[in-house]
Amino acid sequence: MSGIFTDSAMLRAVGDQSDQSQTDQPRATVPLTAAAPDGPARGGIVVLHESRRFTDAVLDLMRLLAGEGWLTVAPHLFHRQPGDLEVEVFGDNLFADFDAAFDWLVARGVYADCVGVLGFDDAGTAALLVATNRPVGAAVSVAARGIVEPLRADTPALVDALASLQAPWLGLYGEDDPRTPPAHVERLRDASARAPVATHVVSYRGLAHRADEPTQLPDNGDDDDPDVQAIMDAQRRIFDWFDGNLR
Repeated sequence: MSGIFTDSAMLRAVGDQSDQSQTDQPRATVPLTAAAPDGPARGGIVVLHESRRFTDAVLDLMRLLAGEGWLTVAPHLFHRQPGDLEVEVFGDNLFADFDAAFDWLVARGVYADCVGVLGFDDAGTAALLVATNRPVGAAVSVAARGIVEPLRADTPALVDALASLQAPWLGLYGEDDPRTPPAHVERLRDASARAPVATHVVSYRGLAHRADEPTQLPDNGDDDDPDVQAIMDAQRRIFDWFDGNLR
């Protein structure tokens, strides 16, 4: 099946980090939105995005990744919560949804080390943490918070988590994002230089670094506009990171 489609994946049994657990009770599922390449997949990408709906921009990004040959899947991270309840999606539930999406890819013939994870905002923080304790081949975080102070009591700050990275990691930040001050990003850059795997931290002027939010682009169609160039560069870096590390 090519193009955008929906599906679901079984959540793992509690305490199980593989897809081999067998129980007599039916397991819960997580809804998925996926984008498939026209031909055989060269690998898979799990997209973590903290939004109750998949915007056209997110779907377009998934299509672009599929166009590069990646079977791309995004778990619906709010599936446990009522639609009118504003609850932060993070912690164990987010990791459980990632694991289900990971298993869904592996069940479709994607090798574990050819699975990448791409996360935005707090899910970008989770993408880095995933790369410290899951068998992924590469990770990309966009606007990930919790750089010097942990987002939660049970998770490390990113500057500390970098020492445990098991997969190459790329971080993209905007210099004018108040949630990730430049001084914090600079500390992250310094810490990333001591990580045991390849890392790269990129900062863009303003806020034009969000491949999932092209509404920041001007309407004049000027490809020479710095914001346009920044978003195009951010997308290119995401594609190149996965292309160079998922082999």
